[in-house]
Amino acid sequence: MTDASSTRILLADDHALVRRGVRLILDGEPDLTVVAEAADGAEALELAREHRPDLAILDIAMPRLTGLQAARELSRTLPETRILVLTMYDNEQFFFEALAAGASGYVLKSVADRDLVEACHATMRGEPFLYPGAVNALIHNYLDLAREGRSLPAKAITDREEQILKLVAEGHTSQQIADMLVISPKTVERHRANLLAKLGLRDRLELTRYAIRVGLIEP
Repeated sequence: MTDASSTRILLADDHALVRRGVRLILDGEPDLTVVAEAADGAEALELAREHRPDLAILDIAMPRLTGLQAARELSRTLPETRILVLTMYDNEQFFFEALAAGASGYVLKSVADRDLVEACHATMRGEPFLYPGAVNALIHNYLDLAREGRSLPAKAITDREEQILKLVAEGHTSQQIADMLVISPKTVERHRANLLAKLGLRDRLELTRYAIRVGLIEP
């Protein structure tokens, strides 16, 4: 039986071995309890709605919806659920996108055994958790922006276009994407045409390569 004071956690990663390892770390703490596991971002959203966890730990690279896409949706629909991103990517772009998506912390898988529990506790105290490299990136970025009077660059594509790009790159047909997103196949085709035009790409193969390059899918 779960202690009423225990932090209830949803864990999402498409690799069962990673989930098992992370769960071992979390279950070793008396005040942390994994209540649900998801193998992709879309399942994470379904389970979050069902279990209403205190904390969602999301991998970035997952099928159907990435962790960043799931984080954006979670922030919008379940704002009381706090979010940690757990990733293999030591990447400034993903780090800033994770913060923009509503994540309270960014933890590298390579040091999860050292940082993850501390990150969970910090997040539940309402404090951000950033690994040392991310802190440096944040400071440098802030100083650059302040010095040059710039704002953060806008994303090249919208959240909906990103969602469709990922599904196209995963090999889904327009009809399948339409069914998943509850929109018409014509709307899917229009978004795909916009993506090609915006990104200067020619076909599905180039869209897939772009999706791999920006971390929406794994090669």
